[in-house]
Amino acid sequence: MDQDPSSSGGWRFAQCFGDKGDVDDITEADIISTVEFDHTGDYLATGDKGGRVVLFERNQSKKGCEYKFYTEFQSHEPEFDYLKSLEIEEKINQIKWCPRQNSAHFILSTNDKTIKLWKVFEKSLRVVSENNLNDGQRPLPPPTSASALRLPRLQQQDNIIAATPRKVYANAHAYHINSISINSDGETYISADDLRINLWNLGISNESFNIVDIKPVNMEELTEVITAAEFHPLHCNLFMYSSSKGTIKLADMREAALCDKYAKMFEEEEDPSNRSFFSEIISSISDVKFSRDGRYILSRDYLSLKIWDTKMESRPIRTIQIHDHLRGKLCDLYENDCIFDKFECTFSGDGSHVMTGSYHNYFRIYDVDGSSDVILQADKSAFKTAKKDLSQKPALPMDTVDFSKKILHGSWHPRENTVAIAATNNLFIWSGPEVQAITPAADMSPTAA
Repeated sequence: MDQDPSSSGGWRFAQCFGDKGDVDDITEADIISTVEFDHTGDYLATGDKGGRVVLFERNQSKKGCEYKFYTEFQSHEPEFDYLKSLEIEEKINQIKWCPRQNSAHFILSTNDKTIKLWKVFEKSLRVVSENNLNDGQRPLPPPTSASALRLPRLQQQDNIIAATPRKVYANAHAYHINSISINSDGETYISADDLRINLWNLGISNESFNIVDIKPVNMEELTEVITAAEFHPLHCNLFMYSSSKGTIKLADMREAALCDKYAKMFEEEEDPSNRSFFSEIISSISDVKFSRDGRYILSRDYLSLKIWDTKMESRPIRTIQIHDHLRGKLCDLYENDCIFDKFECTFSGDGSHVMTGSYHNYFRIYDVDGSSDVILQADKSAFKTAKKDLSQKPALPMDTVDFSKKILHGSWHPRENTVAIAATNNLFIWSGPEVQAITPAADMSPTAA
């Protein structure tokens, strides 16, 4: 790519997968709905609205961080719930890589109702090379005695990548699944829908344990829903979940079988002078992530990105305004439903940077100490050969924002400054400044922030 790395924070476009045609020609099923690196960063998975999972493998023959197609399989099919007369979309909501224990990969994928565990492995194709009637390509006369009979010989013809479903975890959620998260013990995972969180053992598909249930007896009293959930990266007893009320709750499974009573709640009190009709909608948290060491929490709501210290519940240690320029357009955004868009967020592998998406195919990378802010655009402009002058931070367009182009999903390489960005039906790979090794996260205490 030909952007000057010195003027874009050291970030440069590396690759793009997918059809590069006009937005009007895009098939709904081809729109990417989730992106996830594995624990090594050597593999990358995407899921789309057509229920397909596509895997990419790092191209070791290249010096930079480049990927090549590995395999593709149909994970989910459209279904129909006859009891509720509801269509169940095949769209992949999330993909998670299980820790690798042998040459095969194990991947969890989920749509709104069903979670599947897939085994992806290399399979050797063999063909019969010799038998009683043929010696390779040369025909043989039929054997005339039992002693002339010989066993057929097999010869390896090719290696293929196969994907088989090992477990199907179904019928455990009455509402749409929004999150799955694998525990650090490598044996269990949680799945969260709007009102409940279930705990599963990866080896048992017909039984799960309900560990959070916020469903009121009378549904008319419902005031909030669960929006995301994630296990702590180090402590297998801790997990967090966020809500549409803008709160993040940290729960400890050692305290009780049902974790309705949280251990900590992270919430920032709203300024009453800023309250409006849209306050509850824009304060809803769309995504939460732990830093790699589990010390910090990153949360994303419609207008901002917040970094929390797990030792301080009263307020975030840093708030980054993402869509402050859209605050005056909330009425229009409500009318076109864009106000309900769910943007994801992620920490870098070393915890020193955070990333989230925006409209017009922009995504933004921030230094956690506030020293830098890089804005990049994942669209056709990345293919242009002419260098751009990015010496000044590009301004987000105010009046010409294309709300149909949005970066909702992204993932950060666990060991390098490489990010994978889903832009409609395209997967963009961007590479940043080299890092020597993953080090502990920067000091983000309130004084430092």
